[in-house]
Amino acid sequence: QVQLVESGGGSVQPGGSLKLSCAVSGFRFDTSAIGWFRQAPGKEREGVSCISRDSGYTYYTDAVKGRFTISRDNAKNTVYLQMDKLEPEDTAVYYCAARLFWYRGSCPRGENEYKHWGQGTQVSVSS
Repeated sequence: QVQLVESGGGSVQPGGSLKLSCAVSGFRFDTSAIGWFRQAPGKEREGVSCISRDSGYTYYTDAVKGRFTISRDNAKNTVYLQMDKLEPEDTAVYYCAARLFWYRGSCPRGENEYKHWGQGTQVSVSS
């Protein structure tokens, strides 16, 4: 069965860094686009980043450009989100999601395009 498991969250001070991991199983990882989303209490879930099946295309929402970096290692069936210069506004539960059989060179940005989701990992940024 399809499974995605996030890890790497935690509590950091503003300006700090975290690296999230998304380990996937149960499907052909190398045919799937992967997205990262986040949701803060009382707010709508928003797209953070996504990456194509071959890493040839990446997307970042404006709020994280220059601070976050998405990558994937198809040999390890893992997607990463390196988060630098974290701000209190980055506090949220972070989710990874998969769109299977996405053969296009890009990746979908909307959450409705993703059918498989992990349980999330908490990121807290405060002084």
